[in-house]
Amino acid sequence: MKLLETKEREEAIIVGVVTGRARRHDVEEYLKELVLLTDTAGADVRHMISQERDRIDAATFIGSGKARAIGEIVDEEKIDLVIFDDDLSPVQIRNLEKYIKCKIIDRSGLILDIFASRAKTKEAMTQVELAQLQYVLPRLTRQWTHLSKQYGGVGTKGPGETQIETDRRAIRTRISLLKEKLRQISKEREVQRKGRRDLTRVAMVGYTNVGKSTLLRLLSGADVLVENRLFATLDTTVRQVALTPRRTILLSDTVGFIRKLPPHLVASFRTTLAEVAEADILLHVVDVSHPRFEEQIAIVNDMLDNLHANGKPTIFVFNKIDRLHDRAIIGELPKRYDPSVFISAARGINISALTSTILEMLQGDSTEQTITIKQSDYRTIAKLHEIAEILGKEYEDNSVTVRFRVSQKNMEQMKKLLGRRRTDHVYQDH
Repeated sequence: MKLLETKEREEAIIVGVVTGRARRHDVEEYLKELVLLTDTAGADVRHMISQERDRIDAATFIGSGKARAIGEIVDEEKIDLVIFDDDLSPVQIRNLEKYIKCKIIDRSGLILDIFASRAKTKEAMTQVELAQLQYVLPRLTRQWTHLSKQYGGVGTKGPGETQIETDRRAIRTRISLLKEKLRQISKEREVQRKGRRDLTRVAMVGYTNVGKSTLLRLLSGADVLVENRLFATLDTTVRQVALTPRRTILLSDTVGFIRKLPPHLVASFRTTLAEVAEADILLHVVDVSHPRFEEQIAIVNDMLDNLHANGKPTIFVFNKIDRLHDRAIIGELPKRYDPSVFISAARGINISALTSTILEMLQGDSTEQTITIKQSDYRTIAKLHEIAEILGKEYEDNSVTVRFRVSQKNMEQMKKLLGRRRTDHVYQDH
């Protein structure tokens, strides 16, 4: 079935509910974030509606009276879609459709839609399709009803366009195939990571749109997409970065996190996020100019817990200091977040302090050693260059004395290297 063409940008109403557990100020801030998500998805918000209730209405989420009022606005202003900031049950969506005659999607559906439109590589497309199908499966009645009406635009990208006539069995079969495909991708990724184990791996994590890609581009000189939109980066990008002429790291930029990230999406992206779990150091990038940046830090930390990546050596990188109105905060935050660095990636401010902090953390986890070997032992010399930072060399007759710094991570390899050739080598710790 071919979808009907829709206008370039749709018009939307976004809806949030203030219950006894939530404060109005918090809900209004969450709706502002939903406005940004809606913009990223390709729609403009015409109305931002919040409602106070003692508890969520099990039948319609917002109550039949409010649903009817929103439906009237939709009819009068020809609104294309209504987006709820919380997840809706299939029953709630079905009941809301009686009052609201346009597309109805929730926050998870919107985020999945954004990921579907931004996935470019085979891996990302596979991950997103899996997450969408797992999300759609319990909502077949609602989703398939929408698609039978041939809606297009926001909330309908991805598997729905080609699977209108499928049933639960077909979707479960497709889910199994996608999971197997991701297992194969995971194996390929593992082989790639094994080939890079000698280099220290540093992963950037953070809330979406805090400037991770800008920082990667600045440090590596790589041509990385930089866009002032949520979820500009879906695939993990890994680049070599020379901190000094003698010290190189692998720096990776991962997908940004966000409040209420759909669980299926997190599960599907575990292959991509393995770079975080296996990193030696994390750079937790924070938009310090955001009014709720500490809440964003907590959300990212919760996600790292979920990935079993919390507790790793972490540097808090407070970005966008050029947008700060009150600089006093720069003196206060290091007491709570240590170590921390304050930068502006967009303007290149204080980047040297960041590289120095990374080097200090690396040196704190390494030891300096000296080894004397035959000049003809090219294999050992080459291996030393791979797994250690060479600090100096002194040649005498047929031997060479090499002074180097080796990390704890590569210490086992160093012991094996020296153990195999202990009759020819003399070495000492510093």
